[in-house]
Amino acid sequence: MTATRRSVLLAWALFAVAAPQVDAADLHAEIDRLTAQVEPQLIKNRRYLHQHPELSNREFETAKYVAAKLKALGLEVQTGVAHTGVVAVLKGGKPGPVVALRADMDALPVAEEVDLPFASKARSSYDGKDVGVMHACGHDAHTSILLGTAEVLAQLKPQLAGTVKFIFQPAEESPPAGEEGGAQLMLKEGVFEKGPKPEVIFGLHVFAQWEVGELLVKEGGAMASADSLDILVRGKQTHGAAPWQGIDPIVVASQIVLGLQTVASRQMNIGKEPVIVTIGKIDGGVRNNIIPDQVMMKGTLRALDDGMRAELHQRVIRTAQKIAEAAGTTAEVTIGAESSYPVTVNDPALVARMRPTLARVAAGPVQTPDAMLGAEDFSYFAQQVPGLFVFLGARPKGEAKEKFAANHSPRFHLDEAVLPMGVRTLANLVVDYAAGAQP
Repeated sequence: MTATRRSVLLAWALFAVAAPQVDAADLHAEIDRLTAQVEPQLIKNRRYLHQHPELSNREFETAKYVAAKLKALGLEVQTGVAHTGVVAVLKGGKPGPVVALRADMDALPVAEEVDLPFASKARSSYDGKDVGVMHACGHDAHTSILLGTAEVLAQLKPQLAGTVKFIFQPAEESPPAGEEGGAQLMLKEGVFEKGPKPEVIFGLHVFAQWEVGELLVKEGGAMASADSLDILVRGKQTHGAAPWQGIDPIVVASQIVLGLQTVASRQMNIGKEPVIVTIGKIDGGVRNNIIPDQVMMKGTLRALDDGMRAELHQRVIRTAQKIAEAAGTTAEVTIGAESSYPVTVNDPALVARMRPTLARVAAGPVQTPDAMLGAEDFSYFAQQVPGLFVFLGARPKGEAKEKFAANHSPRFHLDEAVLPMGVRTLANLVVDYAAGAQP
């Protein structure tokens, strides 16, 4: 933990001792009461957003809907941040810290296959193709939860210590090719620096692999870094009947695919944290009897530790280049040209400080999940201030995990009971942090 992060947490621990305390139990009970009160609106918001999804950097109507709801609460609202992002500020009635809460708003190019009265029928253009659009990763739930949290905390304004900055982020699923977007662009445009700068940031994500009611948090690397991988293998075109007259890039590319699997299995200490090398696309050749001039390979690299991420990059480059060199040709390796997300790090001191809050909300033990090799651009926010990113189970109780569609599936759906639990989670994190919660 950096000296800055230590000083932030220490300062608020001292503030909690010196400041007059609102009865915590009463405030927690009030959050529960207000959450139950707003639950019908939570569901209404989520269903509207689910039925009207929009792709990354195209969340125009979503942003209008969100901004209108926030303005109706009397919050200070800014729109057009990172194209379509919305930021709102709530100033509490008592002195205290600035806390940021974040939700993502974009949907995926997926055609929905769930039989719901509010199922998405939306279509759009993605990568030059006509596609269905669906909230297949629960971002409709995240946005609804954060709107509900704003409504609850706005009603607690007189008792609320400090300031809350609500960040509704576009393009978490990556902006379209050639565009900037997401958390990185919001930070570039000064989302933290303009207005009150937050000391910490909280976020959450619903996942179908856990039942509704389950709450999970992992300190340190909670979600992986993700880096796009492009490998261009040069060859020498020739007739397929005379391969010795050229250099076959398809054979070389095949050897590189196999060689890259040894990076994780033989070259790196995965006893510390896992790493992943996946090749998802190989493109080369035009017909059966021509050895082509080149082959393009595309993949993704994942790591849960910044140092291991850097080592992974070096070893992938070396392995691909040396295999090509052994065949008398070259491999041009590009990492991160299309997309690149850092590791999502949950600040250990912040996790320890807020774990009792999470346990109270979950009404039971807070679970520690296995390593999550998916990526999140919440990671950019958590690079700037201490961050805590929580996982919420969203699978309906009693549904078998192996029979339930996972996030990003056209058959993904969730139990709407996760919505009030999400509101209670974020609202309690805010008030307990401001009160100087201690592990």
